[in-house]
Amino acid sequence: MITKTSRYVFDWWVVQKRSIYLLAALLILCLVAGGTAAYVWKYGNPLRNVGAGLKTPAGARFISFEGDVRVIRAATRETITASSDTELYPGDTVQTQASGRARIGMADGSTLVVRPNSIITVRDNASADDGKKTNVHVVVDSGQMYVRTEQLPEGTNSVVETPKTRNQLGDQTAASFGVNPEGTEEIRVNSGAVETTNRAGEKTILSGGQYVAINPAGTISKPQRLLEVPLPSEPPDLEKVVVGQNGSASVSLKWLRPPSESTAYYRVEVATSPFFVADGKVIERDQLIATEFNATDLRPGVYFWRIRATASTGQVSDWSEPKKFVVAPRGTGSQVVVSNLTVELLGGNIYLVRGQAEPGTTIRVGGREALVPSSKSFQVQITAAAREVTVEALDPQGNSSSYKLTLSSRGRRG
Repeated sequence: MITKTSRYVFDWWVVQKRSIYLLAALLILCLVAGGTAAYVWKYGNPLRNVGAGLKTPAGARFISFEGDVRVIRAATRETITASSDTELYPGDTVQTQASGRARIGMADGSTLVVRPNSIITVRDNASADDGKKTNVHVVVDSGQMYVRTEQLPEGTNSVVETPKTRNQLGDQTAASFGVNPEGTEEIRVNSGAVETTNRAGEKTILSGGQYVAINPAGTISKPQRLLEVPLPSEPPDLEKVVVGQNGSASVSLKWLRPPSESTAYYRVEVATSPFFVADGKVIERDQLIATEFNATDLRPGVYFWRIRATASTGQVSDWSEPKKFVVAPRGTGSQVVVSNLTVELLGGNIYLVRGQAEPGTTIRVGGREALVPSSKSFQVQITAAAREVTVEALDPQGNSSSYKLTLSSRGRRG
């Protein structure tokens, strides 16, 4: 009898441990990918709303600036000179010197005007992709800043902070905030509404046409009627005044009294600089009761003047916008030659007037003026509704000549 024995032969493979790990990892990745695909198919992309929240934009930007304006970077503490492409990020500080002024556009569409000798810090300037829920927070450390807001979306925060107050601005609001060296502060609301809270938590609601002062202890005064700015009336802007026999001129400065009955007196300043820096001031007169002042002994040159009012309560108005006049010597009767006069239509009622004259000649046209440089070529951009304008040329010797220029609707005409 033959007995059969079953026999199984196994061939063993030698597999490296690393290969097993790779295979396991690949299997796990396949499972994760399959699960993710199934989730997205059933519930949609869970990351579709990422980025819809608040974000920091490219940066606040200078709309315009003039004079000495500096920026201190928060990240590096480096001080740079402002330029047209300078962006402002959260924490950056803007400093205007005595000759500096800056206009800044923020994420919520608001505009800041930083006046001379002021320091502000941009704390926040964030906006969502849809333009809603913007956060703008600016600190006025010293000096004065004017702000104007536009229509603000629901959920928007527009905050101006000072050393002693925190101010929430509403829609369509125009207000200025002043921080004085002696530790006092001022808030003027021209239009809109501002909710002011001091460090003690006391709140005051200010509406358009109101003013408050904050004393060094942080106490907010009772709201007063805002003292309006006096309006200069004479001489007209860019007026030419001829010197007398003694080589100097007298100019009668006149202004309109503000509607408020609380005006106690006025202050007038005349300077050779539109920024009224200390070295450029030639006349400073305070405690003036009348609405007229005679500026005397003015030598040939270009002058700027401004006026502000003080109320019986001690409230001080903003300065008026500087007005300009020119004191010129008596002319010799010579003609001031202007050649190659052309005009180009830029669009709408905006034109660009070009020409040539001797260096130092002042060109006035359409309420604007330009000083002819050494290249002898000048250009002046104007806005005019009439079909003809007068180009006035004034040389340093006091001679002047006028030229009629027809404005063409076709774009260019000599």
